[in-house]
Formats: sequence, structure tokens, C-alpha cells
Amino acid sequence: MKVPTLLTQAIGLALFFGVAVEANAYSRTDACHPHHPFKPLPASHARHKTCHVPSHGNGKDDSANILSTLKRCNNGGKVVFDADKTYTVGKAMDLTFLQHVDLEILGTVQFTNDTDYWQANAFKQIYQNATTFFQLGGTDVNVYGDGTLDGNGQVWYDLYAEDALILRPILVGIIGLQGGTIGPLKLRYSPQWYHFVANSSNVLFEGIDISGYSKSAHTAKNTDGWDLYRSTNIVIQDSVINNGDDCVSFKPNVTDIVVQNLHCNGSHGISVGSLGQYKGEVDIVENVLVYNISMFNASDGARIKVWPGVSSALSTDLQGGGGSGSVKNITYDMMTIDNVDYAIEVTQCYGQSNLTLCNEYPSSLTISDVHFTNIKGTTSGKYDPVVGTIVCSSPDVCSDIYATEIDVTSPSGDNSFTCKNVDDSLLDVNCTTSS
Repeated sequence: MKVPTLLTQAIGLALFFGVAVEANAYSRTDACHPHHPFKPLPASHARHKTCHVPSHGNGKDDSANILSTLKRCNNGGKVVFDADKTYTVGKAMDLTFLQHVDLEILGTVQFTNDTDYWQANAFKQIYQNATTFFQLGGTDVNVYGDGTLDGNGQVWYDLYAEDALILRPILVGIIGLQGGTIGPLKLRYSPQWYHFVANSSNVLFEGIDISGYSKSAHTAKNTDGWDLYRSTNIVIQDSVINNGDDCVSFKPNVTDIVVQNLHCNGSHGISVGSLGQYKGEVDIVENVLVYNISMFNASDGARIKVWPGVSSALSTDLQGGGGSGSVKNITYDMMTIDNVDYAIEVTQCYGQSNLTLCNEYPSSLTISDVHFTNIKGTTSGKYDPVVGTIVCSSPDVCSDIYATEIDVTSPSGDNSFTCKNVDDSLLDVNCTTSS
């Protein structure tokens, strides 16, 4: 495997061991973090001033207070959201001007439930109609404090059930951040994804606690933990994710990523993709290490999902296909699953149930140098006796896909894999279909 040995920051140990650790404190902890970033993360500059954000209280919009305080304390300060306060945000905030500043969130920041305003004014990103309540970027920015960001998602879950084309804001938009740390933080009730990380580099996410389910009959859908896009040298570690879609997703043009020590519950797995959604675009995901993951009550554990070579529709608000690109040097090492439909899923027919169409229009996106190793546990039995599927659109686009030390069974004790258009001599699993 072409992944460097790792060593990384340890402030997120507080999540697991209850140890109070100052943000941006660095230490060697090889036992808990055997993997460090592909490139060293930059150190923060000293902070020499502190500013407290005033709150109006009573649900009155505090976005002007937040912006003015950040501008006053930018370039070498720490901005504090006090522990005994709830800050209401009713306006979209562009925070991409930040430089050498900390945001210490001790209290609660809650976004209003004014769906008309947010659909019209949330920041429109450039991928899959994504929008964000705010966009945070700049250089050397740390956000921590173990406080809460609350997306007030219930009204959105109910509205989405009526209209699948509404634009639901993402709770945390990290857009163009070069160097920084995010966490520890609690994230609650995001209308859609919890994080969208785009055009960013050298960022550590650590000690993130994600949760937020619908209280009505309308499910909280598309609540991915992280979606990374056009970003490099990102670390996500020591976090708990209770959600309803991908735990972490590597979208197009993401490289040099480390994901380790996560507890994922209710998700769609740790996913490469989806890729190849847009005709004429080249999607690349390279150099990804996923290590020591606990996956519970999920559709997938380790997953690679690619659209077919022709336009197709997964749902009203998600369709595409026909793009190209490559997936290369991906490692899933140490994953424990429980009540997961597929332990491993590799598909190049994402978004299309018509297998004949996928065979007629195979994906041109290549998948190579992929390692699944040390995966154990029990599936849900949904596809019994099959516990995993590794299927490529043609043997020409997939090579060097390995599965070793796979100890996964269905509730009935079966352990079959569906394998097609791959070299099954590299797969230490019970392939029942191959070609």
C-alpha cells in the first residue's frame, strides 16, 4: 500500500477519554493515531486578543454582532461565543475573510427556520445544488469549544417530504480554508449534509459529535457527515456520527485524505463518490486512508460508487452519469460492522437499477490500487447470503482491487460476495459470481 505511516494531533482524545485538552495542542500519540496527514499540517500563529460576541437573546438575529466581532478580532484574535448564551443566526454570513483567528464556541448557535429566506439567500456552492448557511474560509482558522451548531432541521425534513427540489442548507460550509482545525463541536439537526468542504487544504476535523433525527414521520434525508470536494490533505478523526446518509463521502477531485477512529451509526458508509455524475467532467479521488471505523445499522461499510456511462436518475433531485476520471490508492483498514447491509460495495451502476443499461453503457471511470483489509462483523441479512459486492462495469476499467482478512458473515452464517469484472484471485472472499 502506498500510504505513509501516520502521526497526528491528539486534541480529539477528549471525546473518548474525557481529557480536557486545549485546542491546537499537539502531541505524539501513535497508539491512538497511527496515521498522520500525507503532508504536515501547519501550526497556528499566536493569538493576542480576545473578543466576546454579544447576544440579543429572545431569538433576535445576532448575525451582525457575529460579523462585527469577527472583523474586530480578525488577524490574531480569539472570538468567544459565551457558554450561557444562544446566538440566533437569521442572515447568510460570508466568513471567507478570516485570517489567523480562533472561534471558541461554548454556547449554542442556532439558525432560524425561515425556509423562504434561506432558499433565496443561502450560499450556492458549485456541486449538486449544494447551499450553505454560511461559508467559512481564509487562512489559519480554528473553531472549537464543544458548543453546539443547530440547523433547526425539522422544518426542512417536513418541507422536503412535500418538495424534493427545495434547496436545503448545509450546516457547516468550509469553503476555501487553507490551514485550520474544526472541533470539538456538537452539530445538530442539519437540514442536509453536516459539512461541505470545498477548495480547502490542510484542515483537521477532530472531536465532532453529529446527531439529529426527525421527530415526525418525515425522515431526515441526505444528512451526510462530511462531503469533501476539490480539497486536499484533510484529516477527519475521533468523532461520533449518528445520521442518515454517508458518514464521510469523497466527492470529485479529493486527494490525500486520512479518516480514522470514527463511530458511524445509521449511515450509508464511508464512500468514495459518487463519481462520474456529470458528462464531460473528470473526477479524481486518490490517496485515501480509512482506518479503524465502527459502522452500525448502515447500508454499507466500505463503499465506492460510480455512475454509469450514460445519464440516469437515482431520484427526483439526484441524477446524472457519463463522466470520467479515476479512483486510485484507496485503503480501508480495520472496520467493524454490525447490522450493515453490505460490508463492502463497489459499483459502477450507481443511480440506475437497470443493469442492462449499465452493461450497454459501462462507466469509463477507472478504479485501481484499492485495498479492503481487516473488515469483520455481521451484516443485516438484507442480501443474505451475500454480504458484499465488488462489481465493475467492465474488466478494462478495474485493476488491483484487493480484499484480505475479511471476516464478515450474515445472520445465517453465510459469507458470499458478488464479484464481476474483477480479478477474483486478489479477493480473499467467497465470490459466487465472477467473469
